[in-house]
Amino acid sequence: MVVIFGFSSVLGALISLEAIPLVLYRMGLASVGLAFFFFFYKPQYFKLSPNMWGKVSLGGVIIAIHWVTFFYAIKVAGVSLTLSMMATGAFITAMIEPLIIRRKILGYEIIFGGITAIGVGVIFNAEFEQFYGILIALLSAFLSALFTILNNQMVKHALPITLSFYELLVGTLVCGIYVMFFGNYAWSSFAFHGYDWIWILILAWVCTSYAFNVSIKVMKHLSSFTIMMIINLEPIYGILLSLAIWNEREYLSPSFYLGFFIVLGSILVNGIYKHKKEGLKKGT
Repeated sequence: MVVIFGFSSVLGALISLEAIPLVLYRMGLASVGLAFFFFFYKPQYFKLSPNMWGKVSLGGVIIAIHWVTFFYAIKVAGVSLTLSMMATGAFITAMIEPLIIRRKILGYEIIFGGITAIGVGVIFNAEFEQFYGILIALLSAFLSALFTILNNQMVKHALPITLSFYELLVGTLVCGIYVMFFGNYAWSSFAFHGYDWIWILILAWVCTSYAFNVSIKVMKHLSSFTIMMIINLEPIYGILLSLAIWNEREYLSPSFYLGFFIVLGSILVNGIYKHKKEGLKKGT
């Protein structure tokens, strides 16, 4: 799923649309695709407990704003820098999840999340001229962490695919209302150019309808922090894909790559530590 999410960032750079029209198409087409699947194959997937509507609506609003800020940051700061900032999600999760679900703070999460933050700090100093884009990407990372924590709780009480559908639907409505009443958009802002329509369909049905549903499904088995640490691999896939597609690299300083490898190292060490910790538990 992280490979697919990494491809989403490349598609965001390829598509000529601005962030909000892009997200509106993405969420709208993805929710329509799931609705057709429900209607023809699994009508029972439309059912959602009434006491879930508040949290699902909140999740839809959060994911809509997350994707808008994510694609906007890509337009402003580029794929590599935006994806690197998204790696702060694990540290943010380690800090805010205990407050939200009222559990104790785990020391190793703070340590590994802190190492990630150091790597991001190195990147920040190396690319300070992209200050605005970095702030937008950090906001997107915060919203991603918040969304993951929220869904990690909801997935215990509802089907992941049902949550996906209604969150995407709410997100579509939020973007639509903004465009209609608050945004200054002309019809030309929603016009496709070149291969935009192909990239939009791939983004909506592969990188959203499918990947979004499966990413929520795995929350039944993994903690929010572990999920966010795994998502930290997204920059690797995104940068490699962008290299493969454009056959060129964005110009970034050596300090950027130093920070990037610090972030990558924290992911690997976290995985090794958790693997050994689980092994000790089983051994006892």
